[in-house]
Amino acid sequence: MAQAEENQVKTQLDVDKYRPLAEQKAVTQQEYDNATQANVVSKAQVEAAKAGVEAARAQLAHAKAQVGTAKAGISTAKGQLENAKATVNTAVLNLGFTRITAPIDGIVGIATAQVGNLVNTTSGPLTTVSTVDPIKVYFTLSEQEYLNYTRRSDQLDQLELILADGTTYSEPGKFYFADREVDPKTGAIRMAGVFPNAGNLLRPGQYGRVRAITSVKEEALLIPQRAVTELQGIYQVAVVEPNNQINIRAVKLGEKSGAMWVVEDGLKPGESIVAEGTLKVRPGMTVSPKPYVTK
Repeated sequence: MAQAEENQVKTQLDVDKYRPLAEQKAVTQQEYDNATQANVVSKAQVEAAKAGVEAARAQLAHAKAQVGTAKAGISTAKGQLENAKATVNTAVLNLGFTRITAPIDGIVGIATAQVGNLVNTTSGPLTTVSTVDPIKVYFTLSEQEYLNYTRRSDQLDQLELILADGTTYSEPGKFYFADREVDPKTGAIRMAGVFPNAGNLLRPGQYGRVRAITSVKEEALLIPQRAVTELQGIYQVAVVEPNNQINIRAVKLGEKSGAMWVVEDGLKPGESIVAEGTLKVRPGMTVSPKPYVTK
């Protein structure tokens, strides 16, 4: 447009220059007409250039409007994308509600709900999961036993578990913890041990007996429990003297070991006692002793 205006200024100067010369007949009428026509063309070119500028401005405004529309479309698309993501996240969350995972490993009980059942937070437990490896075994000790055992640092380091069928569980256990109090009603304290249970043989609710080495007595004198009689709190045994006569002797007993009883005082190693028929013998009675066969 600047070039067109510059050309028009030049042609206007030519017209202004030729007009007085034409009046004075200094130039031909043709030259003056050519200058005038050139000026008219230049003015037309200026107008055309202005129109082009306006058209360009209109196109620019239109382009800006299209850019604005495109930006609005992008914003709308972004909003739609966020809505779609939210829908997907909601679907994933709802799908997750259909899968229930236990927070611990263990054995699962019988389910109370099946696939397709509608459950919620008030439906109650779906099943019970028990961690059984290792498994805790609870047992009780009397207050006296507890005091005696806890005075030794190595007590209950290794436990044995006797199962309900009388067999001994293959894996040894260890002491786990003692309860905080002695039950005043029973005078016993509850304790727990832990046993390895890789094969899940042991299950919650099973019954068994726990056995542990609580003390070691070297060269202890043992007699069958059935050989002992009690009379007014005094423990007695029928001793067979060398002449095969019966002598009823009071003895001091210690702890039991299986079917045997530890004798603290009253008997000497090698002495013979009556293990069968203790209620039939009397002091001074002569007997014909036979070896005792453990049943």
